[in-house]
Amino acid sequence: MADDNKAIEPSAPPTGANPAATPNTRQVPGGDEPATAAAAAATGVSTAPVAGHAAKPAAPRPPAAPLPDLAGKTTTAASAGGAQAKAAAAAPASAKPAVAAGRDPDDSSPLLNRRAWLGLAWGAFSAASAAALAATGRFMFPNVLNEPPQQFKVGFPSEYGMGVDERFKDKYGIWIIRTPDDLEQHASGFYVLISVCTHLGCTPNYLSAESKFKCPCHGSGFRLTGVNFEGPAPRPLERARVVLADDGQILVDKGKHYQRELGQWIDPESFLKA
Repeated sequence: MADDNKAIEPSAPPTGANPAATPNTRQVPGGDEPATAAAAAATGVSTAPVAGHAAKPAAPRPPAAPLPDLAGKTTTAASAGGAQAKAAAAAPASAKPAVAAGRDPDDSSPLLNRRAWLGLAWGAFSAASAAALAATGRFMFPNVLNEPPQQFKVGFPSEYGMGVDERFKDKYGIWIIRTPDDLEQHASGFYVLISVCTHLGCTPNYLSAESKFKCPCHGSGFRLTGVNFEGPAPRPLERARVVLADDGQILVDKGKHYQRELGQWIDPESFLKA
């Protein structure tokens, strides 16, 4: 029974046998073979027993020293301060600004987008074309000055009394005067004075209380006959042609003027006898 408590030791391997082919089956009670095998695997040192020598326990390796902080001190791509840090710093600078909604990616105008610029350009072109077309069309129509007719009828002689009639001053620019004795014709009848001052072309006013025509611009005064007597007017008012029409009405023709200083007031058509 004493022999049962002893470890069984196999006989030595035969001479010339391969130790790797004949495993060592020695079993030591309480031994640490599994720990030794794990340490051997970590250190790379073989713990296989050598024939004739006892197995020695492996010495533990000191812990690895911590890596130094090389951030910003190396250009190695793997380090935090190397090429990766440079690439991360350069990325915001090279990044394009955010594109607003509705714009093309390559449209970076700060005022208007491309569509608005095109619309503005086409609008300006259309406006210029329309203006040029309108100016061209203007040449198709002649310049016409709308003026009152130079010949017109002013009614029958029986419709007028003695004195000055201003009914046609605003429309035709004349006064119709009926006189019992004309200054030049020495007869009763009608003459027509043109209401334009001979000084600078203003329109005189008829002052019935003073029986004269007075220019409001520079104070020229004219008698009922049209002769100037005060102010800067250099000559009398002009008369217009007046005749009797076929239907018996008075016909006035402003296309022909008569001037006293030229001796034209004696012309038969400058005075209508009645």
